[in-house]
Amino acid sequence: MPLFYQQDINQDTRLAVWEINEAESFFLEKVSLKKEIVHPQKRLQHLAGRYLLGYLFPDFPAELIEIADTRKPFLPDEQYHFSISHCGNFAAAIVSKTERVGIDVELLTPRVEKIKHKFLHLEELQMVDRTTIDRVQLLTLLWSAKEAMFKWWGNGDVDFSEVLRIYELPDKSEGTLKTSFVKKQNYPLILHYQLFSNLTLVWTKGNIE
Repeated sequence: MPLFYQQDINQDTRLAVWEINEAESFFLEKVSLKKEIVHPQKRLQHLAGRYLLGYLFPDFPAELIEIADTRKPFLPDEQYHFSISHCGNFAAAIVSKTERVGIDVELLTPRVEKIKHKFLHLEELQMVDRTTIDRVQLLTLLWSAKEAMFKWWGNGDVDFSEVLRIYELPDKSEGTLKTSFVKKQNYPLILHYQLFSNLTLVWTKGNIE
């Protein structure tokens, strides 16, 4: 079983990362494919993400998932809040009974250097330029952090560089980042991150007051 990483955050919230090595048939024994996905890898990623929901909470009703206009998957009665991410042969999911959540995984890639101005605020770019941390890993982590915040919000219409703000850089392989979601009001968020050799994982949880 290629469970890459798992964390039971508390009694109501759990997350896991799955390294996909299985054929489609493995996942189809537990979940169904609700929409047509032509690309084989994207189909596997989709199935693995849905599989993880039931892996984390066995009574998760994956068959009831709907897709909002913002493309965010949700359960109509919000029995569970959840977020899914995938890249390459990895899928990740976080599920909570009580709080809205967001998660993102990213493979390290030098391409992130070319788009940094699209998702980082000027103050964040200045922080990056002053640090000696490996730039590819750092920029990938910051992109992953903003993706997790965006998924936590779940309502679309977000300027990544202006609305999603990060106020500190990581100083170790795992920890937290102080951030905020600035849209009409300022919603402080704590992001939790984990750096692996070729992968970043970021998640957050919390309700809007």
